[in-house]
Amino acid sequence: MSTQPEETTERPRRGVLPPRHGRQKRGIGVVFPAIAGVLTMGLLLSGGYAAYAYNRLASSVTKVDAITGSTSTHDDVDGKAMNILLVGDDHRPDNATPEQLAELSTETDGGATNTDTMIVLHISADGKDATMISFPRDSYVSIPGVGKGKLNSAFSYGTMNGGGAAGGAQLLIKTIEGLSGLSIDHYVRVSLLGFYEIVKQLGPVSVCLKEPAQDTYSGVDLPAGNSQLDAKQALSFVRQRHGLPNGDLDRQVRQQYFLSQEARKILSAGTLLNPVKTTNIIDAIGGSIETDQGLDMLSLATQLRNLRPAAIKSATIPILGTPTIYVGGSALSIVEVDTAGMPAFVQGLVGQPEAYTSATAADPASVAVTVLNGSGVTGAAGAAGTTLAGRGFQVGAPGSSDTTATTMVQYPAGSEAQAKAVMAAVPGAVAVQTPTATGVTLVLGTDGKTAVATVPTEPGGGSSDGGSGDPSDAASPSDAASPSDEPSPSSTAVHAYGEADACIY
Repeated sequence: MSTQPEETTERPRRGVLPPRHGRQKRGIGVVFPAIAGVLTMGLLLSGGYAAYAYNRLASSVTKVDAITGSTSTHDDVDGKAMNILLVGDDHRPDNATPEQLAELSTETDGGATNTDTMIVLHISADGKDATMISFPRDSYVSIPGVGKGKLNSAFSYGTMNGGGAAGGAQLLIKTIEGLSGLSIDHYVRVSLLGFYEIVKQLGPVSVCLKEPAQDTYSGVDLPAGNSQLDAKQALSFVRQRHGLPNGDLDRQVRQQYFLSQEARKILSAGTLLNPVKTTNIIDAIGGSIETDQGLDMLSLATQLRNLRPAAIKSATIPILGTPTIYVGGSALSIVEVDTAGMPAFVQGLVGQPEAYTSATAADPASVAVTVLNGSGVTGAAGAAGTTLAGRGFQVGAPGSSDTTATTMVQYPAGSEAQAKAVMAAVPGAVAVQTPTATGVTLVLGTDGKTAVATVPTEPGGGSSDGGSGDPSDAASPSDAASPSDEPSPSSTAVHAYGEADACIY
């Protein structure tokens, strides 16, 4: 395997967001980050085993200078919530024995450092909820100081010119922050062999498939229904992409699902009440992971003490497709990220600011709004603008936006009342506070949502108010369609794989 990162090309940066605080030989070597260790410590450190477990773990974890600067300087849209970047790479340690490599169904990789699994673990301020946000490795993104390239090459570029593991972590974090708008508080990285050792100590993990799965490349061979996976089977399960309808994107579902089920196993009484097993897991974690200097397991445990498996959700950043592009004359298969829709995605995960939820919609006559067309439908912005003007809004000249799947109303802090007025006229849109907005802007997406004329408040009762613009008379999302017809972005993107009876394809 080549040690060079995926090919990149310098292009203008588009759709990049300012950080906001709110996780076969080539291509199948993937490993999960050590969320298992994080969740284990969350329980262990809250009991009488705390001091021993903490000291044993803290003394064995490798620390790197991954986090630069202070997150307190960022625009914190999610307040005291925490974001941990969990990274799994396909690197096989130099000291891996032939027997270990055979157990992993792989061979030496020549020192490659590309990262194949990147998940931001977003933990709520009260520690009761967490969301694993997956970032596809083939996402074609802007890498600071490099240009456009696949996300999984950012770490490798950072290690060059003496950057080492710290430089790789720092560049990957900057890339993900720029892409998502989330500020990364902490960093955890584990290798292929490290994942194997952690699962080996944990013991068999239960999974449930709706259909049989066979893949000679990853080695997976599982029937439909429930299966108990040992470490080797688990590695094959999370590495599978061949034979799945959406390839790497479906592999991410496998990864999210397995992590959720692994958390269930770790948080079970059978694991936590077995001192030999917990000690072995601690040793496997400590010897396998790399974290930033500031990650304090004791503080993290305090924040996670109320977290339960069913409250661990999974999501993947919004994408527009998986096209093949040409870079320097060579074909390159990529994941096209919906960068324009990223703010709405993040807002849906972290929730609306209190200033927005408590605001009262302004009088449309006092609201200036600009409409941008990101739907790909010619004339959509002009038509929406005409409708808004008919409702009494001050509408500027229509414009265009990068294509996005989600219709949103963007607004700067302080314009919550104005944004609410526009939201009342656009059923199903997502309100997004962003520091880059200079005024209230309606961005139309491919979801087909747009401004609507005023409708009667009572079924069959009277006519519209002729465009008076009273927000109380506006159609709500439930007026336009049933939830099953037009689900919100969050309801279609977020999944609960931690349920006891959860099964996947």
